[in-house]
Amino acid sequence: MSPCHRDTFPAPRPDTGKWVATETQAWLHRWHRHPGTQECVVEVTPGSPSSKCTRKRCCPQAGHPAETGQLSAPMAMDFVASALVNPWGARLREHHVVLDPLCLLFPPSSGSSDPYCVVKVDNEVVARTATVWRSLNPFWGEEFTLRLPSGFHGLTIYVLDEDTIGHDDVIGKVSLSHQQISAQPRGIDSWLSLAPVRPDQEVQGEIHLEVRVSEQGHPRVLRCHLIAARDLAPRDPSGTSDPFVRVSCCGHTQETAVIKKTRFPHWDEVLEFELAEDEPGDSVLSVEVWDWDIVGKNDFLGQVEVPLDASGPTEGWFQLLPFPSSTEEPGGQLGSLRLTVRLLEDMVLPQHCYQPLIQLLAEPLCCPGQPAASTALAVLEEVTSGDSRQDVATKLVKVFLAQDLAVPFLDYVITRELSRTTDPNTLFRSNSLASKSVEQFLKAVGLPYLHAVLKPVVNRIFEEKKYVELDPCKMELSRGRRISFKGSLSEAQVRESSLELLQGYLGDTVDTIVGSVDKCPLLMRAAFKQLRRRVEERFPSAQHEEVQYVAISGFLFLRFFAPAVLTPKLFGLREQHAEPRIGRTLLLLAKALQSIGNLGLQPGKEPWMTPLHTIILPSITRVRAFLDSLIDVDGTQATAGEGMVSVVPFSPSATIKEGFLHTREAEEPSLLPRFAFKKRYFRLSAQALSYSKSPECQEHSCIPVEHIRAVERVDEGTFPQPHIMQVVAQDGTGQLRTTYIQCKSAPELWQWLWALRQASSANGAMLPTCHPGTFRTTRWTCCLQPNRAAPGCSRTHCAVALDEWSDPLDPAAAAQSIYGHLRRAGTRLWEVLAEHSAAGQSAELEPGGGAVALRLRAVLSDLDVAHEAFARRDRGSSPPTDTEKDAATAT
Repeated sequence: MSPCHRDTFPAPRPDTGKWVATETQAWLHRWHRHPGTQECVVEVTPGSPSSKCTRKRCCPQAGHPAETGQLSAPMAMDFVASALVNPWGARLREHHVVLDPLCLLFPPSSGSSDPYCVVKVDNEVVARTATVWRSLNPFWGEEFTLRLPSGFHGLTIYVLDEDTIGHDDVIGKVSLSHQQISAQPRGIDSWLSLAPVRPDQEVQGEIHLEVRVSEQGHPRVLRCHLIAARDLAPRDPSGTSDPFVRVSCCGHTQETAVIKKTRFPHWDEVLEFELAEDEPGDSVLSVEVWDWDIVGKNDFLGQVEVPLDASGPTEGWFQLLPFPSSTEEPGGQLGSLRLTVRLLEDMVLPQHCYQPLIQLLAEPLCCPGQPAASTALAVLEEVTSGDSRQDVATKLVKVFLAQDLAVPFLDYVITRELSRTTDPNTLFRSNSLASKSVEQFLKAVGLPYLHAVLKPVVNRIFEEKKYVELDPCKMELSRGRRISFKGSLSEAQVRESSLELLQGYLGDTVDTIVGSVDKCPLLMRAAFKQLRRRVEERFPSAQHEEVQYVAISGFLFLRFFAPAVLTPKLFGLREQHAEPRIGRTLLLLAKALQSIGNLGLQPGKEPWMTPLHTIILPSITRVRAFLDSLIDVDGTQATAGEGMVSVVPFSPSATIKEGFLHTREAEEPSLLPRFAFKKRYFRLSAQALSYSKSPECQEHSCIPVEHIRAVERVDEGTFPQPHIMQVVAQDGTGQLRTTYIQCKSAPELWQWLWALRQASSANGAMLPTCHPGTFRTTRWTCCLQPNRAAPGCSRTHCAVALDEWSDPLDPAAAAQSIYGHLRRAGTRLWEVLAEHSAAGQSAELEPGGGAVALRLRAVLSDLDVAHEAFARRDRGSSPPTDTEKDAATAT
């Protein structure tokens, strides 16, 4: 399989280089689900260069009526912003595409590069990695989970070189079509060669046409009705094109009129061709779109070939494709990209369909007296292998966070882990379900806390850019000080200077941590209190007293604080990866935090870290006192009980995003460009988008989130200001009103775009199209239509969104993933269930009315029937009625 299929995927518009500095400078935020959507996971993780690559020139809701057997039992679901469902109540979900790149680049003339990756799905930028500075062997370690339309065509990853001055350079790309990815059920995992990107050959967009062949008369006549095109690539410096269509058939060629200065032309022309009687049945109609230039050659915008042997007329929107490559692209000359791509499509049923499964999983948490080994959670743990353990842990954490059972869930898995542990020195050292669950729980609940604690020190390190090194083997004496008449520093001077700086960073970090008890989320403190209690019960002797502290500090320091310091980009502390010098400082600081997290029980192996012990050892006593204060919470709050869901990130009224932006209404009269946009302070929650003159101002304008119908970018050049998006919402009279919002930068634009799309993902009646321009004077700037009420000329992208931990909880989607995991376990699941069935024959029935193995079989069978019923109706022309649903359940 060739890694690059430029003939099957529309590439992004070059915009004379501007797209690199605008669209692709996209940092992403937030996602949610839409009807008929898929999910795409793009993961960029560290790797190591291939051994055969050298540095020569190639561097390389509750109480609903039942739909299946046990769906009528009510269960409270406390979560925000349920996702959209299709007319029949089910939603299509998720294509996972995991992108795991390590890039080996062909060195430019400077011998170095500052590479980053941009991910495009069809013509939409969906992800951007951080820049790795001065590296020909970059790795990013970034993970993106994307929700995409069910009909997406393909995925393209561009590798670019960031330049401080001028436009960024495009190094190469890897293109994968939808068909290529779906053809690999286990996913793609390999090095793929970068293909060159030629702006004049990159195409994008679609054309709307109708082809009919008259069967009567002599000779037969072929009529090609060219209606319109959309999202064409810009070929002119103004960011537009002058498109016309050239149609060829049976040796004859005709052309349409030129529509100037638009990427959304409307021709509405009919071209006729006479067909000879002996015309072969395999003939094709070639439709080419070109950009007309008054000087020089016309620019190619894409083509479509329509076979003439089709029965009946052909009509619809067709994807524009490039010309087939006449020569084979040389592989490897630009470098290679390591990708792991997984594609998974699934259907998420209405939330109440999963209540029996969730109730069964939650049973040992609500009825703690039942044997821990004979529960549905125990079965799930037994059939979960290492490669899927993190995903299962993530979904379980989200399910139980939504139900107020996160602390009891962690208590359950921790208790099971402790029952299997004989040596306290190995406690929670493996990547077990308990370890992964606590880890994912900290990410879901504790990220705001993490930012409050670590961000000041991390920002200081990035701003100061000091040279810090303690390892004599890695010291660069000439870099210890800027140019000086005194020459290079000695090793002792560099060590002394580095030690002083590192002690300052470490001291400030420890001071902030030990003083952050009141900032720590109550849910985290309750979980740690239960953790310490269970460890104390398992290892009660005085010689194991230290284990009670290490169990907590191991998660908090070794699995939370230290990784965030080491890779601040992955935890949202910084927008860019660290430069090598800053990265080394962060590594040394992370090592010191690890030593503190181990409470001195496991001193560092490196002797050159010994000088730091003068601050590490006194810090351990302070950390113990901090851990004692951290778990000092009220006993009623520390139980599974009430008041524990004060998890601000998941509250409907919680602020998702806020900040100063500039705005104007579409209906406002024209003003001077300087005064057209007004500065306002915006706040977005799951309920409304509001804005006022200042954060303290009580008077504000408000757009209810449930009224939003589209959130889209505005074409560059529409306004004098850059980085503008539009929010189309329905007012009280049912009329659509557009609000234009200007952001300070492209990354900020994408952050607000994703946040608004995610918040409005549960809305109905989202617009399928909109105008990417504005109505000025007498016509739209994008498609030149004179009617202000004309339908939108560009498709909306409400189905494109990004997964983040701060998103509102979606228990149905998480439960569907668990159901899918159980089904994919195959024979292993049936073996485990058989073992539990045999053990349950002589045992008493568990709470709930039956042995867990039999009840889990019944729940999975009911979900199978529900999926089959919805899939069958999905292929039909009408939604399933209640009678049909009951019949499917009875079957």
